[in-house]
Amino acid sequence: MSAHDEESALLGLAPVAPVRTVAYGAHPDQVVDLYGPWGRAAGPPVVLLHGGFWRAAYDRRHLSPLATELAGRGLPVALAEYRRVGAGGGAPRTFEDVAAAVDAVASMAREHEAAGARAGDAAPGGAGADRGLVLVGHSAGGHLALLAAARPGSPVTRVLAVSPVADLARAHALGLSGGAVAELLGGDGSDGGDGTDGAGFAERLAAADPLRRPPPAGIPVTILHGTDDRDVPLDISRRYVAANPAADLRELAGVGHYAPVTPGSAACRTLLGLVHPRSWFPCA
Repeated sequence: MSAHDEESALLGLAPVAPVRTVAYGAHPDQVVDLYGPWGRAAGPPVVLLHGGFWRAAYDRRHLSPLATELAGRGLPVALAEYRRVGAGGGAPRTFEDVAAAVDAVASMAREHEAAGARAGDAAPGGAGADRGLVLVGHSAGGHLALLAAARPGSPVTRVLAVSPVADLARAHALGLSGGAVAELLGGDGSDGGDGTDGAGFAERLAAADPLRRPPPAGIPVTILHGTDDRDVPLDISRRYVAANPAADLRELAGVGHYAPVTPGSAACRTLLGLVHPRSWFPCA
């Protein structure tokens, strides 16, 4: 399947409505869509972060089939939206939104776990807050997942970054997606060249670069990346792992950017096994 075919296969899937949508802020994009069993969860809560190079043109709906797929395996899933470039987002607001969304989901998980314990119907073996919180991000969402897990006091206990923009400095140097990194970080173009503002931009870049700010020890990081990814080259993830060797890089031969988050693909089956290793059901 070509890279174009992969994109068409994902974006051609019909969006799936959530069980409910919960706001974590006042802005219309500060919401999470909930899927799956939140009362008797069979696994840890999963927060999904979508990609789209941080731009408002791309929203969370294209990951709703994946959210449904994970929920079908007994996982409580929260598909998070956040403010993006062009609609009130960009640094630091995008980062603040993701942190707030993760904290809100962790709080919901604790509340459901406490309610289940009071009612005597908690899932076998304990679930919810006692099982931690898994952060799964695709593309720019992978960057946001890695950054959110590095935040002091983060409730995240595991990260799966899929085709992530894991080396922000390299992504900027490559000019990925027409200078998306400069757009995210708010370069003002005062140098007359590349949409950045010299030293101030360099500081913002360093502060937002997962390669330079990895999650602390004790939060496992797995990266899933296709060898044929043309949107975010595999070298981005290889550079991240070279700098942070505790991370586990799983390379998918012959796979592009979108197949890992597309239910029905072999790459999706790999992702599902990594998110919830005891779920070995085939993708729908």
